[in-house]
Amino acid sequence: MTTDSNVSNRWSSRYAYILAATGAAVGLGNIWKFPYIMGENGGGAFVLVYLLCILFIGIPVMMAEVVIGKRGRSSPANAAAHCAIESQRSSYWSIIGSMGVVAGFLVLSFYVVIAGWAAAYVYFAASGELSAAAANPSTHTDAIQQLFIGLITDSHQLLFWTTLIVIGVVIVITRGVKAGLEKAVSYLMPALLFLLVGIMIYSSIVGNFNAAFSFMFDVDFSKLTIEGVLVALGHAFFTLSLASGIMMVFGAYLPQNVSIAKSSVMIAIADTIVALIAGLAIYPIVFASGLEPTAGPGLLFQSLSVAFGNMPFGDLFGSLFFIMIVFAAFTSAIAMLEPTAAYLAERQGLSRFKAGCVAGLCIWLVSLLTIFSFSGEDWTKISFGMGNNLFEFLDYVTANILLPLGGLFIALFVGCKMNKEMVKEELNLSGVQFTIVINLLRWIAPVAILCVFVNSIGLLNFVN
Repeated sequence: MTTDSNVSNRWSSRYAYILAATGAAVGLGNIWKFPYIMGENGGGAFVLVYLLCILFIGIPVMMAEVVIGKRGRSSPANAAAHCAIESQRSSYWSIIGSMGVVAGFLVLSFYVVIAGWAAAYVYFAASGELSAAAANPSTHTDAIQQLFIGLITDSHQLLFWTTLIVIGVVIVITRGVKAGLEKAVSYLMPALLFLLVGIMIYSSIVGNFNAAFSFMFDVDFSKLTIEGVLVALGHAFFTLSLASGIMMVFGAYLPQNVSIAKSSVMIAIADTIVALIAGLAIYPIVFASGLEPTAGPGLLFQSLSVAFGNMPFGDLFGSLFFIMIVFAAFTSAIAMLEPTAAYLAERQGLSRFKAGCVAGLCIWLVSLLTIFSFSGEDWTKISFGMGNNLFEFLDYVTANILLPLGGLFIALFVGCKMNKEMVKEELNLSGVQFTIVINLLRWIAPVAILCVFVNSIGLLNFVN
């Protein structure tokens, strides 16, 4: 295969790269998933383990992925092949780039649908539907639940909101790196943070902030199980958008003088802060409303909708809350489409505009599988033990197979196979710092990722 390094795009500055990479990392995983898995796994002890996993596994793997992209200066598969050949290894290591692009594409195919849910909830909150559904205390929970079920089972509604998200993503992608990605995140990320902090302040005033703070930061290891540790490990890995091709492509656009190590640490810190602020924005409302912090995936779209419907200025802050969710999802979505667009532009010779449109059309077509799986079409049913429909199947394959294996191969390739001097040159670390990172990639990260992988596919249960 060709390994020509022909990516000419560059971020305008380190700040632009950090903002874009943070936008990629900060998404539904921070604001939707992190609060409810924290609630399901013991609160403070889970947070502590999660932070340690970010430090010792997430950051080194992110560095490794960016190293491949920056050294290869190409789309993920070509960048990995370039680094392998330069290190006198087989070009078949390009598979780690290909797996990332495929995984990111499949994740995006259902991610845009969930982003569509959030966009629909902006309308529900702004139009007063949430407060109307919550008006009768005796039936508000059922009414909110029916609103949610009505949305996800109505293929016409889902198609409309999903198409709206995809069109927005394509518009940004077709404008290129500086005029598209950079410009979008330069507005969306500050707006997201502003909204998130504002909602946290609001929830601390009208909610039970003390209970939320104690729940999140009081460490009680008796509430944390082995399963909870593995969940924290898995989420620390996935929340940074690793092994989805994003960081390789973003690394390929990285200016030569930008420190990979420092930037990776800053991105991880920003991503973690957003996740913690999201918890402090959500849990005061949860505890003040007598809701269960272990409500699971329904915490965002059902439990909080009940709460906003019964709180002062609930329509306003409910609207702002879901606008924030849309911003978070959108910044991640444009990042996830970039590897596919870069591949089409580089390998298929398409212009940036055509590459973005083709990539967007493909995502929209594959998203139909998720849309119709919610509407209950019989042809979407899957019976391989990997979910009840194509949405759950895609979620299972990406989260439990493609992403963990991709992360494992990235860690092993950079830690063991890539030329050591090349890696050291790209990371630009001192001898001790470099040794620590390499050993984390060679030993700690692979073992940890294997534990997550084995647990996620249920092999431990099978053995037991």
